[in-house]
Amino acid sequence: MVKGRLYGVGLGPGDPELVTVKTARLIGEADVIAYHAARHGRSIARSIALPYMREGQIEELLLYPLTTETTDHPGGYQGALDDFYADCAERLAAHLDAGRTVVVLAEGDPLFYGSYMHMHKRLARRYETEVVPGVTSVSAASAVLGRPLVERDEVLTVLPGTLPADVLADRLRGTDSAAVLKLGRTFGKVREALAEAGRLDDAWYVERATMGAERVAPLKDVDADGVPYFSLALLTSPAERTFVPEPQQVAVAGEAAGKAGGKVPGEAAGQAGGEAGGKVTGEVAVVGLGPAGRPWLTPEAQEALAAATDLVGYGPYVDRVAPNPRQRRHRTDNRVEAERARHALELARDGARVAVVSSGDPGVFAMASAVMEAAAGFPDVPVRIVPGLTAAQAVASRVGAPLGHDYCVVSLSDLLKPWEVVAGRLAAAAAADMVLAIYNPASRSRTWQLAAARDLLLEHRDAATPVVVGRDVGGERESVTVTTLGELDPGQVDMRCLLIVGSSTTRVTERGLVYTPRRYP
Repeated sequence: MVKGRLYGVGLGPGDPELVTVKTARLIGEADVIAYHAARHGRSIARSIALPYMREGQIEELLLYPLTTETTDHPGGYQGALDDFYADCAERLAAHLDAGRTVVVLAEGDPLFYGSYMHMHKRLARRYETEVVPGVTSVSAASAVLGRPLVERDEVLTVLPGTLPADVLADRLRGTDSAAVLKLGRTFGKVREALAEAGRLDDAWYVERATMGAERVAPLKDVDADGVPYFSLALLTSPAERTFVPEPQQVAVAGEAAGKAGGKVPGEAAGQAGGEAGGKVTGEVAVVGLGPAGRPWLTPEAQEALAAATDLVGYGPYVDRVAPNPRQRRHRTDNRVEAERARHALELARDGARVAVVSSGDPGVFAMASAVMEAAAGFPDVPVRIVPGLTAAQAVASRVGAPLGHDYCVVSLSDLLKPWEVVAGRLAAAAAADMVLAIYNPASRSRTWQLAAARDLLLEHRDAATPVVVGRDVGGERESVTVTTLGELDPGQVDMRCLLIVGSSTTRVTERGLVYTPRRYP
């Protein structure tokens, strides 16, 4: 099979209209779009490229394992990043080996303090590769400021703000023009270095050049608090320093604020040598997908899904994860949890990174307990649980705060426990005057349990007790109904529903919102 081609494309400083024609074309034609993001999971690069992307493209989210925090990795901070870059490179290599065209998005220019360079060093010798340059933040800042960087034989020096203050001051003294990048947490040190070099009065501050929240000001007037990573200090051409533009006002910060004050590992980590390779260390991550759709997915869950080589789970849940041909998908029936768990552990034992997917939270009537139970037979396989937003929280959020006080979570399914146990727990929770979140209220084969549960609860609760019925919350067919315990119609409830039964203190407002006060009378 012919191997695919790798492209590192520069997106420019932020304005999608500053993307080159070639980059726009390559983004639209690519089979795979790859982009880095910090732990929050948002990617500025993707937001810039989005107008040029098309439906059906494979997306590879490359989530940094850390930014500025410490790590217990045996190789320290750099070791953790080296492993991360090696893993990312192998994920992209799987697509290239399959003949797919891979475009790696890079803010600014791919080889100018960018994360792409770490992919380039590991893949360019193995695959046909092309780097497409982009407008750098330095050029954008000069344009926004409306002043030339250098003229004639003047010297421009580009410096990272992460250098020691004395080194910065030394370099600033000996150059005509300068750009100091990576401000954020380094801003105070950079300002001190400019003052020590006698250049502070000439320095300009440019924040988020060409983005919606663009700002320009004399650097000496800028408060260090809140200076974002996407900003730089600029000493422009000495021949033009008599021109003083009007400082611009700060606009409302957009997605770029997500990295404010942080250090982006891809730009700060420096050179990381070595080819990617070696056997993948297997593990099982039991991942909560939330109730429905990507907006309900946590960044940690996104990372686990993106890093997986294999997805294991009940068919409809596996189908909720965007297809990625690099990954193997193992769809199973809903009633084979033990077999599914053992299969996942066997795959991981053989070196696979397995994501076992569950709707909602995997620890709430889902796969986490099944995997933990089966893991006793696989002592060398690491297992971790990645939590998700569970259905009770999702349904509650749609009507207000019915779970505002003590509540109990109960499943009406009597497939894995006898009905007598279910009934006893319902009665105990009702007698304790706790709000109940009822999972698995009905199915095609379980049609009488909800009516029996309602009658049992009415022995302890007033018929006017508020009941919330949420169906497919977060999905396309979402519906939420507020009724009462006495008027609850079991015939209108199915497996897609979750019920919240209020306590004696639960109230419904005139606007139809439901809440349970935190104070108990």
